Amino acid sequence: MGSSEKPLRAAPELTLVSDGALWFQLGRCRSVKEFEKLNRIGEGTYGIVYRARDTLTDETVALKKVRMDNEKDGMPISSLREITLLLQLRHPNIVELKEVVVGNHLESIFLVMGYCEQDLASLLENMQTPFSEAQVKCIILQVLKGLQYLHENYIIHRDLKVSNLLMTDKGCVKIADFGLARTYGMPPKPMTPKVVTLWYRAPELLLGMTTQTTSIDMW
Repeated sequence: MGSSEKPLRAAPELTLVSDGALWFQLGRCRSVKEFEKLNRIGEGTYGIVYRARDTLTDETVALKKVRMDNEKDGMPISSLREITLLLQLRHPNIVELKEVVVGNHLESIFLVMGYCEQDLASLLENMQTPFSEAQVKCIILQVLKGLQYLHENYIIHRDLKVSNLLMTDKGCVKIADFGLARTYGMPPKPMTPKVVTLWYRAPELLLGMTTQTTSIDMW
């Protein structure tokens, strides 16, 4: 493991208390009011993402509002999994979850993440000239380094595609969107094969196999 990589750390405890406050890492969550929303940059199955400014540090961040529209029993399990995993992961090629902040209501929860200027899907769609061979190699190498870190820590992403690969203005590629990610072990436990966007699914998923390994990310 390279010097820039850090081993998995224990996830801070996330506890909901009876008065409706959300406590995080032995302290109260900051309010989303401490962040100035600059513009909306994306929307996915599990939430809406804004570019925002942290008014305390003046840092530009990505603010992801957890989608709670149809949840009667609290936070969606996909968001809980994403928070739990990202709080433990620290690698240059994995998107960073900085903290969790709350709005006026318990149902209003935001993830504060490192900001990346582009996602690879939009970049490929709008660029005037294709990436050079050297640039393609650089991008693939960074993705493989991020995947190596995940797999060495027994995590399968399960939704790897160009729209989930972010890029900073300095060319650093980061794997994002861990809503479908799972930990795995031996012997492997059954998992649903209906993961990954259809066009990116590995053959074993298309054939309905429930035993999943790192091979579905490599495909």
